[in-house]
Amino acid sequence: MASVVVGYVPGPEGAAALAHARTEAAVERDLLVIVNVRTTGWGIGHGHPEDAAGNLDSLAAELEAGGQPFEILHPEGDYDPAEEILSAGRLHSARLIVVGIRHRTPVGKLILGSTAQRVLLEAPCPVLCVKAGQ
Repeated sequence: MASVVVGYVPGPEGAAALAHARTEAAVERDLLVIVNVRTTGWGIGHGHPEDAAGNLDSLAAELEAGGQPFEILHPEGDYDPAEEILSAGRLHSARLIVVGIRHRTPVGKLILGSTAQRVLLEAPCPVLCVKAGQ
């Protein structure tokens, strides 16, 4: 079974990516693979880990009720979000990877790197980048 993989974090970018991924997965009744990485560096701008876990529980209940085939991957620890998204894409034969993006300054991109950029460059399939509010 093919899949649609989405990199998801609670927030506007994650919600936009998830909405588009759900729509894309529904087209072919593909498996929706939601990758939510909680790193040991969780902190400013990422909310609290408990918020993500509660959000994932309610999301799972909603997807089950709607009959959408899905899998949620929620590794915790010293993981690289881009690598986890790319690995999920390879493991689940993704036909599409969806990631949310936000505006960042050039200096922010230089210092912090970009999960979305790495996924774009290394993905084994097409990648859809979605802005919040679009």
